[in-house]
Amino acid sequence: MSTIDRVKENFILHWGEMGSLWGINRTMAQIHALLFISDGPLSANEIMDELQISRGNVSMALRELIAWGIASRVHIKGERREYYTTEKDVWTMFRIIARERKKREVDPTISVLRDSVNKLNELPNVDGQYERQQIQSLLDFFETGVQVYEELERQNPNSVLKLLGTALKVKRSLSLGN
Repeated sequence: MSTIDRVKENFILHWGEMGSLWGINRTMAQIHALLFISDGPLSANEIMDELQISRGNVSMALRELIAWGIASRVHIKGERREYYTTEKDVWTMFRIIARERKKREVDPTISVLRDSVNKLNELPNVDGQYERQQIQSLLDFFETGVQVYEELERQNPNSVLKLLGTALKVKRSLSLGN
């Protein structure tokens, strides 16, 4: 096995492990990693052969990757088979994944928290006061996170990098002052 093959295999396996820790199907994450590291589109058969997984797993994972918006079908002139690729730009990929995670995880959580606060607000002031404060503080945290996410979403990658660099410099200078 060549060095390139070992690196690819290690990357794909690690991405699959990380995906499962992030709540994403391991196979889906491995296919994403393979598509990301491949220099051209791959057919379902090539994905099956490379990862040693069944056609059904490949089909289901590709459908989900397409639904997330980070993979797409590519038609190659003269080929009858469908080919697949993934977003190659890291910033664009990150934004797509963050948007999907927000939609699937954060938005429903905010909805439950808002509903909970509204129901607790209907009770007399003394009833549920502690619960109301706790849930409201969690709701405030999530809503602030969404505001930060939405602001970062509007920025171009260079602006985000400059902002983070400035924030780190401020943090370092504040640390030196203590």
